[in-house]
Amino acid sequence: MKLNCIIVEDEPLARNLLTEYVRKIPSLQLIEACSSPLAAIEVLRNNKVDLLFLDVQMPEITGITLLKTLQKKPFVILTTAYSEYALEGYELDVTDYLLKPITFERFLKAVEKVIQRVDGQSVNTAPSEAASEPTQSFVFIKDGTKLVKVRLEDILYVEGLKDYVTIHTRQQKIVSLQRLKILETQLPVDQFIRIHNSYIVSLGAIDVIHKGDVQIGEVMLPIGDTYRKSFKEFIEKKQM
Repeated sequence: MKLNCIIVEDEPLARNLLTEYVRKIPSLQLIEACSSPLAAIEVLRNNKVDLLFLDVQMPEITGITLLKTLQKKPFVILTTAYSEYALEGYELDVTDYLLKPITFERFLKAVEKVIQRVDGQSVNTAPSEAASEPTQSFVFIKDGTKLVKVRLEDILYVEGLKDYVTIHTRQQKIVSLQRLKILETQLPVDQFIRIHNSYIVSLGAIDVIHKGDVQIGEVMLPIGDTYRKSFKEFIEKKQM
């Protein structure tokens, strides 16, 4: 079965790259690559669309605004250069979000998430009780020349320094040659949140939230001004 998809991206280079990625995947059928949200509304109105690749910051209206206007939403994968939209994307039930520049490997992983959800719905005999996506329980972290399986429940926080990250777990520290922004895309947005340019924390590991810091065990981690609002909203949502 092919999934009908559209791309909504105002930057020509990014739109062409996504078009190329879509055409590499046999299970995707590209209906149209739109340069604006308004053009996408017409395509959505006149076609059966299963999957929407949606940029966030665009002229006329934002991708988030477009998403909020849709009464019947297809599966959505956000494409953005800004990680702070991850929380809002989670609240709108997007399947995944891709941080630019987008690699084909990361793009394929996001598409696989959609396919898993579609397969789960198709095998369920009760249409009103569609199967949910399996809960992600681990990530593989590159440590030198090997990949180390790290359980998400063991991660306390992640610290970034230029091109390296240090994953602080309950048992050990793992140093990996990668950017914090890239690792952030691999962590579930309902379990982890970025609080600073240099820190991502596990919600379950936080012991105390102070005015300008979070405490994990005896470690105090600062909440950056850029992330203060999104962190506050994230915590308030968890209190509901």
